This record gives sequence, C-alpha cells and structure tokens, in this order.
Amino acid sequence: MLTKSVLDLDCANATEQITTAIRRIVAHDLHRRGVVVGMSGGIDSSVVTALCVRALGPDRVLGICMPEHDSSAESLRLGQLVASTLGIRTEVVNIGPALEAMGCYRARDAAIRRVIPEYGEGWKSKLILPPLADRPRFNVFRIVVQTPEGENKQAILPLESYLKVVAATNMKQRSRKLMEYFHAECRNYAVAGTPNRLEYDQGFFVKYGDGAADFKPIAHLYKSQVYTLAEYLGIPPEIRGRPPTTDTYSLQQTQEEIYFAFPYDAMDLCLWAQNHHITAQETADSLGTTVAQVELVFRDIFAKRRVAHFLHLAPILVEPVLEGNGHNERDNHTMGQ
Repeated sequence: MLTKSVLDLDCANATEQITTAIRRIVAHDLHRRGVVVGMSGGIDSSVVTALCVRALGPDRVLGICMPEHDSSAESLRLGQLVASTLGIRTEVVNIGPALEAMGCYRARDAAIRRVIPEYGEGWKSKLILPPLADRPRFNVFRIVVQTPEGENKQAILPLESYLKVVAATNMKQRSRKLMEYFHAECRNYAVAGTPNRLEYDQGFFVKYGDGAADFKPIAHLYKSQVYTLAEYLGIPPEIRGRPPTTDTYSLQQTQEEIYFAFPYDAMDLCLWAQNHHITAQETADSLGTTVAQVELVFRDIFAKRRVAHFLHLAPILVEPVLEGNGHNERDNHTMGQ
C-alpha cells in the first residue's frame, strides 16, 4: 500500500550528496569562487543557503534580500534571520523603485481596473485559482482585491487582463535575478537556484526570472522533503512553520491558492505516485480522499507539465552551433532555467 513514508528522507545522506555536488559544480564545472542566493525568508531559499554554507563555508556564500513595494516585511526579517543563523553576509536591495520606473505597478493596476474600475491607491490584490474538488474545473483565475478599509471583492479576469497582470508581476522575479547576477559577477560567484521538485516539475517559476540559475541543488527533492531537511539543517522553527507563500502580491497568498490548488504534501504524494505509476485508487486510499479528486490532480499534473515544457526549453537554434566542441547547447542552457 502507498504510504507517505515513500517521501521519507535520509537527511544526513542527502546533505552529504548535495554538498559534495555543490563543491564539484561550483569549483570544477562553473569555475567560480562562491555562491549567491536570493533569500526570500521561505523554506526553499533557506535550505539552499544552508546547504551552500555547509559545502563552501559562510565566507563564500552571499545572500541577497530584494524587497519591493508589495513585499511583506516578514520576508525581509526572516531572510535576515536565516543569514544571521548561518553567519553569512547579506545585501539588501529594494527593487521597488526600479519596478515603478519600468511600469510594473501601473501595468498591473490598469489590468485590474478593467474588471474592478474603482481599484486604486491603497488597495491590495492577489490572484487565486478555485480549489480542486471532485468535479472537473476550468483553470480560470480570479482577482481578489481589498479596499483600504479592509473590504474584499473578487472578479474573474478575462484572458487579456490576466496575461497583463502576470507579465507585470513576472518583472519582479526577473529584476531580482538581474541583481543576483550583478552581485555574482562582481565576485566571480555562481547563482544558486531554489526550486524544489514540485515547482520544477510543474513549472511554478518564471522563465529567466526565478527559473534562471547556474545550478539547482534541491530540484530533485519534493517540497515535504525540503521541510524535513530544513529541520536537520537547523533552519529556524519560525521559517519551518510558515506555509509556502509567493510574497509576490500585496495580499497574503499561498502557493496552493495561486497554482497548485491542493496542499503541498498531498501534491507531493500525487506527483510521486504519477512518477511511479501508482493508481488513483491506491493514491486516494493513502490520502484519505476520493478517487475522483486524485484523478483530477493527476490530470492537472499533466496539464502543468505541458506548461513547464515551454519554461524549460532553451532558445531554439535553426542549426546546431557548438556540436563537436564538447558542449550540449540544450542541456547546458536548460540547467539555467
């Protein structure tokens, strides 16, 4: 019978394997002196930072905290808490003014006003998906807004408005990556990516934004395994007890609301079941849910993998250029996505 124990992790062995790989990748594959990590105060970036510190030492790891106008103050505080716990240097770069100059907030607000005309200064917002239930659903995003007085409203976003909100919001991730590479290049460091397996497999990242990196040390670990490893690595309990959030929209938003529509630990088990050809019935029995709901999750996994295929693609050449020179263009570039 399928049980959640399939995701049990030998933390000592996993840490040894990952830190050994980090040392090899940074020094021999990438020929870099250290590592830059974008620190959000979340579980994934905290674990990646801790692994890099174990692999290279605190003097060769730099944390970058990059708040903007919509960021929670908690994210910066928790990112700095991790840095202090691990003994690494940090740089704090407020990317809000740059995003404002590029029109990020104006474009987003204009798209929201297409459906909620009164949306304006002092309002907050987030995108949500309907939860996965026992019946098929359309992945239609809704915008949730909150007035300065605390009243909530929501509306379905037409495709044009949805695309504009997402495009504007993705500027945040791409701006952060620009800063990570600036600081990395100043020091001849590599940039560490922070996606876990669930995010990497299902395309929960921005192409050339948080999807860009020189190496991704935890992309093979399921989200629940990352939480297990965090405890082993001594990540502060305050961060381990925090639900996975995006910290991208001004209203508090979980990853479940914006993308997965199912709790991350249940999603992990469904993804593991899919990868190991376990039936919906056996998976449902393990989760204590219905077969119909698991079948919907399986269907959603396949749909998101189609989206992820584009996100993982390297730029496509008409003719190969580097073949015969010891390089594989597609694999070499995809490692950075």
